[in-house]
Amino acid sequence: MTDTGSTQDLALTDDAGDGASEGFAGTDPQDVQDDGAARLDGVWDVVVVGAGPAGSSAAHAAASRGRRVLLLDKAEHPRYKTCGGGIIGPSRDALPEDFKLPLQDRVSAVTFALNGRWTRTRRSKRMLFGLVNRDEFDLRLVQSAEQAGAVLVTGVAATGVEQRGGDSRTVFVTLADGRKVEARAVVGADGSASRIGRHVGVTFDQIDLGLEAEIPVPESVSRAWAGRIHLDWGPLPGSYGWVFPKTDSGTLTVGVISARGEGERTKEYLAAYIRRLGLSGFEPLVESGHLTRCRAEDSPLSRGRVLVAGDAAGLLEPWTREGISYALRSGRLAGEWAVQVAEAGGAADVRRQALNYAFAIKAGLGVEMRAGKVMLASFEKRPYLFHLAVSVINPAWRAFARTTQGHTTFAQLMRDHRAARKLAAVAGRQ
Repeated sequence: MTDTGSTQDLALTDDAGDGASEGFAGTDPQDVQDDGAARLDGVWDVVVVGAGPAGSSAAHAAASRGRRVLLLDKAEHPRYKTCGGGIIGPSRDALPEDFKLPLQDRVSAVTFALNGRWTRTRRSKRMLFGLVNRDEFDLRLVQSAEQAGAVLVTGVAATGVEQRGGDSRTVFVTLADGRKVEARAVVGADGSASRIGRHVGVTFDQIDLGLEAEIPVPESVSRAWAGRIHLDWGPLPGSYGWVFPKTDSGTLTVGVISARGEGERTKEYLAAYIRRLGLSGFEPLVESGHLTRCRAEDSPLSRGRVLVAGDAAGLLEPWTREGISYALRSGRLAGEWAVQVAEAGGAADVRRQALNYAFAIKAGLGVEMRAGKVMLASFEKRPYLFHLAVSVINPAWRAFARTTQGHTTFAQLMRDHRAARKLAAVAGRQ
């Protein structure tokens, strides 16, 4: 069925380039990295730990303001990342200006299923969102941060942070090889198992296990999936599966997610899902898993001159577990406020700027996370109601489409539409 609503195009810009590192104009990227490593002993305005979407966005934001910024990562780009690679409207809106998205496919149709049953495909006349491979997407974000002036140093792992009390104007990031990097502000963006997050004291009230397979398929199979994703509301509470086609590279990203502690049953769900889709005859190129962690509502976002963003702060959408847009948005805010922290004088001023960052996160992403937790709690109890809503009821489908396109959020839907509140309330009843 075709959506005839008035949603607008996502207007994503793609680029058919191969993602090769560009670095600074006229400069070899390796020379930039070596030069950065040689200058680790200097005092940096902002040190960002982790060069994923959150870290690269933070580094770009701080460097764009003319500050001396160091971006550290233990891995070299490009590197594989377990992720479906969906770029929804809020992700698009948080990207640096003139960023070229390396789109693998443009999604305009969704096939919904309830644990393999009652399958229905909904189509939109307008693009819903785009799909990327994370290795190329993350590489281009790093390049964007470098072009803004950040210095990238890879192959170094941060093991902790040292902060002195009182009115000390710097903080030290400790590296695995024993070196220490001095900064006026630090942004921790080193993933869901973040060392920097541990220093800040980040706590979580939701931990989920995601399993994924990258499956190369023949061109005929790839063409059949082009422009369409599959979402399967799974057999475990709060679980679902997905197929995201990467048409340009001829692969299907197939994954499932459910609550931590259901490891064996989650593996069984993925195997059954792949089998139902008729894909079990193809050998996966990569099989991987990861834990996603959602912050507790009272979890801190800073400690002294250290801020956390993205997965390191437990910032992601609780129901869908979408994290790219949360990483990009929180990273940009962290980079902006890290500049203010770096310029702060005494401890009182540092606290004030860190509290401003926390307020900015909670007023935006925090509100969205609260709504997402309501949606997840309701979905866990009555997944069939959600399936019925998005696969059959036109207003619910249009709301889904407008959410992916970035025209609204779960929080706005629940605030502005009685039907959305009623669905959550009915589904959530014991």
